[in-house]
Amino acid sequence: MSSVRRRTVLGAAAAASALAGLPTAASAATSTPTAVTPRALPGGGDLGPNVIVFDPSTAGIQARLDQVFAQQETAQFGTGRYAFFFKPGAYSGLNAQLGFYTSIAGLGLSPDDTTINGDVTVDAGWFNGNATQNFWRSAENLALVPVSGTNRWAVAQAAPFRRMHVRGNLNLAPNGYGWASGGYIADSRIDGQVQPYSQQQWYTRDSVIGSWLNGVWNMVFSGVQGAPAQSFPNPVYTTLATTPVSREKPFLYLNGTEYRVFLPEKRTNASGVTWGNGTPRGTSLSLSQFYVAKPGVTAATLNQALTQGLHLLLTPGIYHLDQPIQVNRANTVVLGLGYATLVPDNGVTALKTADVDGVRLAGFLIDAGTVNSNTLLEVGPSGTTTDHSANPTTVQDVFVRIGGAGAGRATTSMVINNRHTIVDHTWLWRADHGTGTGWDTNRADYGLVVNGADVLTTGLFVEHFNKYDVQWNGERGRTIFFQNEKAYDAPNQAAVQNGSIKGYAAYKVADGVTVHEGWGLGSYCYYNVDPTIVQHNGFAAPNRSGVKFHDLLVVSLGGQGQYEHVINETGAATSGTSTVPSTVVSYP
Repeated sequence: MSSVRRRTVLGAAAAASALAGLPTAASAATSTPTAVTPRALPGGGDLGPNVIVFDPSTAGIQARLDQVFAQQETAQFGTGRYAFFFKPGAYSGLNAQLGFYTSIAGLGLSPDDTTINGDVTVDAGWFNGNATQNFWRSAENLALVPVSGTNRWAVAQAAPFRRMHVRGNLNLAPNGYGWASGGYIADSRIDGQVQPYSQQQWYTRDSVIGSWLNGVWNMVFSGVQGAPAQSFPNPVYTTLATTPVSREKPFLYLNGTEYRVFLPEKRTNASGVTWGNGTPRGTSLSLSQFYVAKPGVTAATLNQALTQGLHLLLTPGIYHLDQPIQVNRANTVVLGLGYATLVPDNGVTALKTADVDGVRLAGFLIDAGTVNSNTLLEVGPSGTTTDHSANPTTVQDVFVRIGGAGAGRATTSMVINNRHTIVDHTWLWRADHGTGTGWDTNRADYGLVVNGADVLTTGLFVEHFNKYDVQWNGERGRTIFFQNEKAYDAPNQAAVQNGSIKGYAAYKVADGVTVHEGWGLGSYCYYNVDPTIVQHNGFAAPNRSGVKFHDLLVVSLGGQGQYEHVINETGAATSGTSTVPSTVVSYP
């Protein structure tokens, strides 16, 4: 509203008040103001225009799928965000090709409630058969009967395949078997063979598979029935019989005609899927208990909804925040659909949680703003020591991007302070391509910083940060699967010099930590700006008996930079251009 218009409105209001014998604005200013209580926000409501819901009688399903794919296939840094949902029932003759920022899911309590006789496809024709940039798309809670007997899912980072039932094989490579750099499967059943072919690395958790074909550098399994036996480094399989602690991601489903959000229960030492034998274990919430947010809503409104006791459902789109979303209540759910994206403006943190039990953060992307944020996501306040083992916070399919869609900056992407937090599949990415990229343009020193004790990460992808990609300060931390690339764009050796040490390790356990353990961790370098850069090691940790690592590797991609060791002073140096990993099976 213009200042001229504003003065006119206020002047008219004052005159009307005087005519009515009421105090004018001038006299009212001297009286005690009355606090205004915001009107209560409603729970529930429609899911917005970018959530597209089908039932078996819907006409033109394939045409609608194709329309969105045509828009999203190459839109790597675009603004479109979409979620397709299929009501329970059977669908035939479909091929749902998924582009960027597109999610597909069934609306049953079990994947088998919603069967697609057809395919959910990710391929890499848009990028000349190279699947290493097939980011930001997902499939959940569906049964697939692939037309050819094999479904193709050629993805890279931030592309989860959760709670899926493939009645056939699953091919993880693009047509033509080009490069691929994924990926993540959880709570899924693949009746046939999983075929990674060219996939460099993969993590599969709490699932059932018929068989697994091959491995390139780093294939990690925990709680997977049918997984290949432990054999790293030849073949490159790291296999844990169970996952120590897991709790599946919340998901939207239909109970009759009512939308609800199911909250799976925590499992310890789990293996196999959570569904398939009756009702899954957990609780559910009515959509009326959620504030259904639409793009354009303010952070103040989101926080008002949380203060009222509502949960948050973020519908697809981009949300600019001028203050942090503050989660203070135990057991709060913040669930994003269709890669809902939070952009913190003016250097704020996008989301913070209090020191409380059972928060569930899932299914959204945080895109750093142009003004540097000290942090982008904080789980718990600094210094907390509260025991949350009975009901931990989970961070699942929460992704961070710094640069790529524009010049973004953040000192640290994700900070975990609360004890017992589970980070289950994340990709923290300082962009190496797109717009707004450069050593100082999208500066971001640290990816993940863990200060809390007893934190578990399963499926940890962290890439290209200016200093440590992971800095682990908390006691008794555990990581199952880690994928890393060091920052490509370091201008010279001096830019990455860490005191007397050449380069910052990809994964650094603080010197004072006495107990830590990791399984299946890999770091790669590709210093294409200055290929003479030397990285002393991929991993750095205290050399003591309680700090243990299993199945580590470092790789020089095409000889663009080299590692001197794998962990500390242990492990052979990489050399040449052959991209042969240097491995350490057990440390110390």
